Amino acid sequence: MGIIIDGKKISQDIKDNLKKKILSIEEGKRKPGLAVLIVGDDPASKIYIKAKKKSCEYIGINSFEFNLSREISEEKILEIIDKLNFDEKVDGILVQLPLPKHINQEIVINRISSYKDVDCFTKINIGNLFYGFDGLKPCTPNGCIRLLKEYNIEISGKFCVIVGRSNIVGKPLSIMLTENNATVCLVHSKTLNLKTICKTADILISAVGKKNMITDDMVKQGSVIIDVGINRDEDGNITGDVDYKNVEKIAGYITPVPGSVGPMTIAMLMENTFYAYLNKK
Repeated sequence: MGIIIDGKKISQDIKDNLKKKILSIEEGKRKPGLAVLIVGDDPASKIYIKAKKKSCEYIGINSFEFNLSREISEEKILEIIDKLNFDEKVDGILVQLPLPKHINQEIVINRISSYKDVDCFTKINIGNLFYGFDGLKPCTPNGCIRLLKEYNIEISGKFCVIVGRSNIVGKPLSIMLTENNATVCLVHSKTLNLKTICKTADILISAVGKKNMITDDMVKQGSVIIDVGINRDEDGNITGDVDYKNVEKIAGYITPVPGSVGPMTIAMLMENTFYAYLNKK
């Protein structure tokens, strides 16, 4: 039976530490600020925003929420971002994805100042990550790395397989694992012998968004399983990419869904906002 990686506890420890730091800010001085733009009424997006707002309130970060109509023009969103880029009260800007089809997501994201890009989605910050420069790190990939390190799981020299090549998780995570001296294989739906490759992984990370994508016959005995996937089954319950019930019996370490990577993503967002605040100072 695998050891359950408790992301809730680790994320809470991170938030508690940030709360102490913000409480120690000299009285009368400005506290960190995070601006969040949400376009439309997507239920999942609203749940994420609610969780982020709750974390801001707990830690002491000022939260500025912009609930925008689904019909809003791209030009109007860019105008709002331009104002926030120069707003001294705002240290981080987050645009909740996905955006409506009539809005160019790449243009909107890259309008955010790289100094306030707390999601680390802009071309500048991804370039900084690629070259190994200090700075903001992508929240979900960074959360995965932190989970491994908090449990003293060795990354250096290990063979890591990432299932999923998205710009948000798979690609940046491959860079970050490489920076930690892992040997990384990034696989996807077109990969031949996918099952065989996954079964050789010391650390297997799935970020596809497909229920039961990772089954017990794809997992090496004693390996580390990080499940980034978020799905809903036919009963509306949240599940990950991993067949948790069966894979848990084989894995050395495993993350549950929900309750591990999700909370860490939000904790890393809070940490990035505080970093951006310090960097501005």
